[in-house]
Amino acid sequence: MDETTERAAGTPAEQSSELLGHPPDARLLIINCDDFGMYPAINAAVIESVEEGIASSCSLMVPCPAAPKAMELLGRRPQIPFGVHLTLVCEMPDIPWGPLTAKERVPSLLDPAGKLFAPTPAGRAALLGQARLDEVELEFRAQINTVADAGLAPTHLDFHCLADGGSDDILDLAVALAAEYGLAVRVWLEPGRRTMRQRGLPVTDNDFLDSFSLDVEGKAARYAQLLRDLPTGLNEWAVHPGLGDEESQAVDDGWLVRRTDYEFLTSPQARDLLQQEDIRVIDYRTVRQVWSQNPNSGPATR
Repeated sequence: MDETTERAAGTPAEQSSELLGHPPDARLLIINCDDFGMYPAINAAVIESVEEGIASSCSLMVPCPAAPKAMELLGRRPQIPFGVHLTLVCEMPDIPWGPLTAKERVPSLLDPAGKLFAPTPAGRAALLGQARLDEVELEFRAQINTVADAGLAPTHLDFHCLADGGSDDILDLAVALAAEYGLAVRVWLEPGRRTMRQRGLPVTDNDFLDSFSLDVEGKAARYAQLLRDLPTGLNEWAVHPGLGDEESQAVDDGWLVRRTDYEFLTSPQARDLLQQEDIRVIDYRTVRQVWSQNPNSGPATR
């Protein structure tokens, strides 16, 4: 959509990067490590990817078994920005997790066996077909409040395995909660992205990258090309670093995706490319500031 068409559609022609105070030709990139707290080898890889690599932030899966340790790690590293990776599904039968809310209070979030749905197409469809919004809110609040009760201050909300929450009403709920708690929200699908930009709320200007969509073979070269081709404006990559050790391989079918992400994020090549391409890696702290100051950051009516 060109500038004239955007103005006619009621969408600000100004890019989100400009809303964040950067010039129109700036190339901004959020590199966010999803799934922090899922299991120990992910925790270790995420911390290293942020502290020693090019990642700029992470997202915490509060219901997961390694989340208490992840929160402990964040508590000792207040310089690491992080979001709450709102979680309604579980894909790890060998290291299962459930809702933080008592199951009898959120029955619509559970499958016939009383567990969280798997994030298969059928599982997601079943969850979204029966989930009550008031029960989703209970669980989302429990996850956010657990982080706050630990003395931690997240920057944003995003979703695990449900793009933009999986439905308009769940996305609107997250946006309303973000306004209440003073946070931003990762929004990357249409029409959600267009709606947020119409309201002056910064979201990614360009196609969002989920690292699980990339081939494992030749991934480092693919990442390098993506950096060289990065468009102007605000961009975001959701990456999934993990050590890929024996424990990981035993429980996680996606361990090789995580291992190859980790290898690139911590490589000298990645850091050199960012410098060569004059790409500014940012995090959600500046995005949160704009969202929290915007009077239109409450729930939307589509």
